[in-house]
Amino acid sequence: MTRSFALCLGALAMALVVVRGALFGELADQVASEAIMALLVFTAIGWIAGWIADYLVRDAVEVSFRRRVDWYRQGVAESVRLENKPSEES
Repeated sequence: MTRSFALCLGALAMALVVVRGALFGELADQVASEAIMALLVFTAIGWIAGWIADYLVRDAVEVSFRRRVDWYRQGVAESVRLENKPSEES
């Protein structure tokens, strides 16, 4: 996820700088250097955002999984307890 976010944000920033340069008729060498700087900066920002998102998603999935396992274990323990309970005969 970190690489995906970094790549997407970096490429988007670079493309926007190139489009801006084309619209305003800026020189290609100036646009290229600005686009590379935007690529590097936004790639770093995207990597950090992707790392945070990856951490949050993994944590949420792990918490959900642990809750489900605890719920299952409680159900198994309850069923074992009910099976071992002496039956009342009249």
